[in-house]
Amino acid sequence: MATKYHLKLKGYVGGWNFDADYVDYILEKNADKEVQVLINSLGGDVATAFSVSAAFKRHGNVHVHYESMNASAATIASLGAKRVSIDVNAMYLVHKCSQMVFRWDMMNADQLQQLIDECEKTKKDLDKIDLNIAGAYASRCKKDKNDLLGLMKEGGWLSAQEALDWGFVDEITSLPEDEKPRITEDVVNFMAAEGIPMPRLPEESAEQGVLSRLMEALSSLFRRENTNQITAKMKKTYVNVCKLLQCEHLEIEDGNITVTEEQVQAIEDKMSADVDHLSTSQRTLADRDKEIADLKAQLEGRNRELEALRKQPAEPTAQVIDNGSEGDVADDYFSAVADATEMLNILK
Repeated sequence: MATKYHLKLKGYVGGWNFDADYVDYILEKNADKEVQVLINSLGGDVATAFSVSAAFKRHGNVHVHYESMNASAATIASLGAKRVSIDVNAMYLVHKCSQMVFRWDMMNADQLQQLIDECEKTKKDLDKIDLNIAGAYASRCKKDKNDLLGLMKEGGWLSAQEALDWGFVDEITSLPEDEKPRITEDVVNFMAAEGIPMPRLPEESAEQGVLSRLMEALSSLFRRENTNQITAKMKKTYVNVCKLLQCEHLEIEDGNITVTEEQVQAIEDKMSADVDHLSTSQRTLADRDKEIADLKAQLEGRNRELEALRKQPAEPTAQVIDNGSEGDVADDYFSAVADATEMLNILK
């Protein structure tokens, strides 16, 4: 008989089908019962995963069962469960968390230092989150936290047996209704976007093996340089976009970002303002170019005039005409001197 699950948590952790509020609602309805939970997810929001884990712990009687491929925040969600099982064909992945960092801009030294400071703060935050996650894993697995940090840093897929050996799960099952891991186009796109390495599926047929290797080759073209660094947070921070929309992050589900009408209007207003500013700047630039061209033309005209003047011969000196005025002035001067001398002699 197929297991009857009270909750089937699939897809993006934090999305509509993996929602912490809905988990609380179902747990409250079954407060005195063992709650059966099926998980099949490649991860999502770490905060939501911890909320679900805490809800399972508060309830006290939750059985989580993993099928297919489970990674990232999906592995955190079960940590508060009383019992955890995994399908014999399922895959399990833990890793260090990461955050989208993207900046394309011209910066001076001060702005570059500010960006460096922001990145250093982000690194410290991620280190703290990693330690918190490793501690939660260690409590579940009854192993040393440093060993779990090493496994998270390695970031490789675990088989069901390896997940059991590490202590993430309590038992391996083989239920006929369990969904086996399948590499679909959506899975390939999601893993490529998040830098998640492709798992080597167990017991592949020859045809499936070729398909899997083809998918892996295609996705490797889009992986980040370090495939061990896998995004744990599905809330991405695009610095300039978030600054424009006045939000801390954008939520991504299945590779899609949902924005509100107000946010779309904000983008439209910013684009319109940029277009107007560009048009004004182009007009101003055109006016300046015309003004510069006119001044250059005037300067060239003056230079031509100056060069023409330099080439012309000097004008002859005009003939000087003696009208006798200079002699009259001298006579008056000497007459005045004589009169003064005569007056001086009389005074003596």
